[in-house]
Amino acid sequence: MVDGRPRCPWGTTDPLYVAYHDTEWGVPLHDDRRLFELLNLEGAQAGLAWITILRKRDGYRRAFDGWHPERMASYGPEDEARLLADAGIVRNRAKVRAAIGNARAYLRIDDFDRYLWSFADGRPIINRWTAMADIPAETDASGAMSRDLRNRGFSFVGPTIVYAFMQSAGLVNDHLVSCFRHAELSGA
Repeated sequence: MVDGRPRCPWGTTDPLYVAYHDTEWGVPLHDDRRLFELLNLEGAQAGLAWITILRKRDGYRRAFDGWHPERMASYGPEDEARLLADAGIVRNRAKVRAAIGNARAYLRIDDFDRYLWSFADGRPIINRWTAMADIPAETDASGAMSRDLRNRGFSFVGPTIVYAFMQSAGLVNDHLVSCFRHAELSGA
């Protein structure tokens, strides 16, 4: 407890984590571009600590033109080289190419928000976990979303990455029941 309020254990280890936990993680998100950004950031996190991505989030926004898919979809070899030289992001060729390809795939989906939320039947899935060890790394819903995203041309969207995305975008409420945010986000 940083300020006397009980939190999920991961949300107390760094001031950036505290702010993210308290104001963003698990809050239902319905903005197409912010959902697109978050999906790509979750993919960029693969193999790394989330705090690394949080610290570079502004760098990603700058490097990827504010996550405007229309702009990103037109990136060519020069843009890829620029991104791979940018210390403000994780300079991984596969992840950079995935973000560019994901922009192209995104443009083929009419309503990204509705599409993504359809995997949660349009409303947050409220879980009642009492320990971090109880929270799964993936679910049937994240597996289904992962398969469908890949079929549509997205990359770095495996079921574990997608479940982390679902948690962060509020498609599921995976705050522990002992955390003050669980009740706030589940309407209890």
